[in-house]
Amino acid sequence: MKVFISVDLEGISGIVQGEQTRPEGRDYERSRKLMTGEANAAISGAFEAGASEVVVNDSHGPMRNLIPEELHENAKLITGSLKALSMMQGIERGFDAVFLVGYHARRGTLHAILDHTYSGATVSSFVVNGQEYGETGMNAAIAGYYDVPVVLVTGDSSVTSEAKSLLGNVETVTVKEAVSRRAAKCLHPNKAREAIRQGAILALRRRSEIRPFKLKPPFELRVELMDAGMADAAELVPNVKRIAPRVVAYTSDDFVTVSKAFRSIVTLASSTIER
Repeated sequence: MKVFISVDLEGISGIVQGEQTRPEGRDYERSRKLMTGEANAAISGAFEAGASEVVVNDSHGPMRNLIPEELHENAKLITGSLKALSMMQGIERGFDAVFLVGYHARRGTLHAILDHTYSGATVSSFVVNGQEYGETGMNAAIAGYYDVPVVLVTGDSSVTSEAKSLLGNVETVTVKEAVSRRAAKCLHPNKAREAIRQGAILALRRRSEIRPFKLKPPFELRVELMDAGMADAAELVPNVKRIAPRVVAYTSDDFVTVSKAFRSIVTLASSTIER
């Protein structure tokens, strides 16, 4: 049994402020340890449930956050960026299950820690065929493209609620509850890790009950950006159309192509930010 794990940072217990998630920020090194600890809990649960191979993709920011020498030695780590599939780099047909660990709610969610959609600096919304998705939805759809179900989602109470609403009977583990966007009631790291380990075991035992999340083609992507200048840059992507001052659209029958177009839009939009 092969398991793929995508690990983000904002949904880790103890993480509540943006500066904790950036390499230059205070407490970032502690955040890396917390993130690695929750990743290890998911890995341990996967192996305990019978996994023969576990591939872990570092999915936050620079994608060099997980501490290699502290990660479970039997897991394979994908680290660094650029990566064609970004947060889902490494997923392919032949995997049996996906875990999304340390995830957060989509932008604009009430009572959600550090809510955003992929790039808080550039993306206001990500919409496919009229439905808005956050990172849970967009990455579950990539997994679904390869016929692999997302069986476990961990993070704050808002993202686990989002996951259940979107994916149905997916297993979830809530490690914190938002007090505000930048404050939360958190489980102790040891308690969070044990809950994730047990959640991983249960999720794999139940995997036959959980279907891959598949969207139906053709796919019309609409990305609302933070300002019109970002949309100016996004129009440089071939076949992208401007449909409003801050909104661009892209259509394809292939969801992975859509996801790559989205990455290109975000990269170009980000290049317009004055630094």
